[in-house]
Order: sequence, then structure tokens, then C-alpha cells
Amino acid sequence: MDHYLTQAIEKALGWSGSDGLGAAFARGTVLDADLCARMLTPQKLLDVIMRRAVSPPQFRCFQNGNELHPDAYLTQLVTRRSQVIPVPNMDRLDQLMQSGCSLVLDSLDSFDPTMEIACRALQWWSRELVQVNTYLTTNDAAGFALHWDDHDVVIVQIGGEKSWEVRAASRPVPMYRDAEPNTVPPEEIVWSGTMRTGDVMHIPRGFWHQATRTNSGAGCSLHVTFGFVKRTGVDWVSWVADRSRQREPFRRDLHRWGTAAERARQEDELVAGMAQLLADYPTSAYLAAREHERQPPRHVATGAVFGPPQTVVCLTDFSPGIEVWGQEVDVLAAGKKMTFAARAEPALRLLLTGHPIDLATVTATTGIDAAVLAETLIKEGVCAELTEALSWGYTGMIPTGTCSNTP
Repeated sequence: MDHYLTQAIEKALGWSGSDGLGAAFARGTVLDADLCARMLTPQKLLDVIMRRAVSPPQFRCFQNGNELHPDAYLTQLVTRRSQVIPVPNMDRLDQLMQSGCSLVLDSLDSFDPTMEIACRALQWWSRELVQVNTYLTTNDAAGFALHWDDHDVVIVQIGGEKSWEVRAASRPVPMYRDAEPNTVPPEEIVWSGTMRTGDVMHIPRGFWHQATRTNSGAGCSLHVTFGFVKRTGVDWVSWVADRSRQREPFRRDLHRWGTAAERARQEDELVAGMAQLLADYPTSAYLAAREHERQPPRHVATGAVFGPPQTVVCLTDFSPGIEVWGQEVDVLAAGKKMTFAARAEPALRLLLTGHPIDLATVTATTGIDAAVLAETLIKEGVCAELTEALSWGYTGMIPTGTCSNTP
């Protein structure tokens, strides 16, 4: 899926693809100044917060470096049927923002179609799962103390200014569940300075960092952090261990009370079996399975109740696999394998670009009835009808294509 955000990140950081993720600290500036405002504004973020039942830990508020109790910015909405719903108290938030605070909303992609599509584009680009968290800081508010993240992040300064300090890692590739604590930051400062509208920064996993608007005066800062959760050797070994259930020796009870010779024979058998499992399920198989076995994301499904779809879009977390075998073509996505006649390949490739695709145009371009293909892809959760909200999320964010009707 081509997306202006991925192109902007590559150019800003001097990358050619996503290989730079996790490799080294990088910084640059987006050339298209309008891209940031198209993605998000402070007013749009506050509108999202106002219209959702958000509460900690997804939505939090900080002042003077401390997290506030939810009662300071949430209120309990009681419906006519006595249902209690925690909602943001916008009057209290207004007062907090005037005095200086930081609002944090995690997983904005779960609420906002523009960010949902941006994260999906970044997933297709990096082949890793992506989540976007949002940070709005007003006036002289402080940010988080010096800390490190257990995943790689790409930060885009959407508006305003914020001062940053980035330090190197004190432990190589630390993990959330690790063998040792990682609590002492190193002395080495990799970069310190001010992030301004359009600036982009990549901070690898384990690098310590902090951001603040202390002593910045009136104004605000809005930045988004795209978190990339890359797979590790630990994830691969855990996945292979799950495959061991397929083999009888691993399902047998351990010889706790057997003789020394019996225990040794069983252990030798398991060690040999594990070596064979690792050979049978290499890292490439794990990474491919992880992509193709992802279940379909949430999407609107109408079953053509309101008429047959005119425009569809592929919504899988990762780019579907397309494999041609003689007279057949397989599509691997959403935990399924779908087989079509080989002559459908050109139409399938258009339908699975990740862009909104007009079915009539695909039919005219390829000579294949795209509506029939789309019916199957929608039924299996690979594609979905283009809704107005989704259309808005794509508008101005993807290059126009031959079969796309998105402006």
C-alpha cells in the first residue's frame, strides 16, 4: 500500500525502506508541511476524546510530571436507564490545558480512520504490528521522566514545539519481560534539541529519552508516536514450542520417578526432537505464518443489505500473499487460503493493493468480473466495502491510482 506517510518518513530519515527500524537513532523533517495537519490537529484530537468513552490506561492526564487521578478529568455519565459511562469532562480538561498539562491517548488508530489507515500502511511497509499513541502538551507542562521503550518508535511532531533528550541504550535490546532489570540510564546523550512541526525522529528500542515543554511559555505541542513491535528470537522459539504439541514425544509426561537411564533417554529424545522442530520451522516460516494467520480486523459488514458494493478496499493487517500455481492462484490472508482460477490474478492484484478500488474499473481493465471476486474476499474478511469514514481516511493520504476513486 503506497501512503504519503511512509514516503515522508523514508525521505525525512534518509531510509530506502524500513530496514532502518531499530538500527540507529535518526532524525529529519517532512518535506510536505500539509501532511501533519491532514493527519491530526489538537482540535481533532480533543473532538475524538470528547466523543468516546475513554478512560485510563488508554486515556491519561499528567500535570507537573505526575499522573492525575481520573476524577480530575473524567465524569460519570448516567444514562436514562442508569448505565454509568466514564467520559472526559471537557470543562475540566480545558482548565487543565490552560494551566499546563499533558494529555495522552493510546491507540488512536482504534478510533480514527486516518490513523487506522496510516498504521495499516506502516504495517505493510515494515511487516510489523504498529500502534499510534498521541501526546498533547500545553504551555509549560513537563513530560515523562527519562525512560526507555521495549519497541522501536517513529515520532512525528504534528504541531508546536517540544524539547527532547535522547540517550543510548544501557542494555542491548532490552525486553518487557527480561532476564535482568534495566533501570540506570547511560551518560551518553545521542541528541538533544527541539522538535518542531514536521520533524520526524526514530528512537530504537532501549534508547532512553524524555520530552518536555518546561520553560517554553504559552503554546502547545502535539506529536504522535508510532510503535513498531518487532519479533525476536524469543517469539520464534515460543512459536516453535507451540508446534511441539503435534508430536507425541512432547505430549508424554516427564519421567519424574523413572530411573536415571529412563530420564536420560527421554531427555535425549526431547533434545533431538526440539532440534528437528527448529529445523522444520525456520524463522522464515514463523514470520510468514504470523502475517498470513492474522485474523481480519474490525470492519463494517453489511452483506449487501444496502445494495452491492461499488468500491472495496483490502483491510488485512499485512499485505496478502499471492501465489500462482499453474492454472490456480492462491490468496493467503486473514488466516485463510483462498484459491481462484489463474486468469483472475490481474484483478486480484488490483483488489488487494490496499487502496480503495472501484469494481467497475477493475472489470473494465481486466475483463474479469470484479464483483464476483470481491464477494468472496469480503465474505472471508480480506476486503470490505468502502464506508464514508474510511474514504475520508484515505483522501489526500495515498497516491491516486488507475483503479482508485479516492481523491
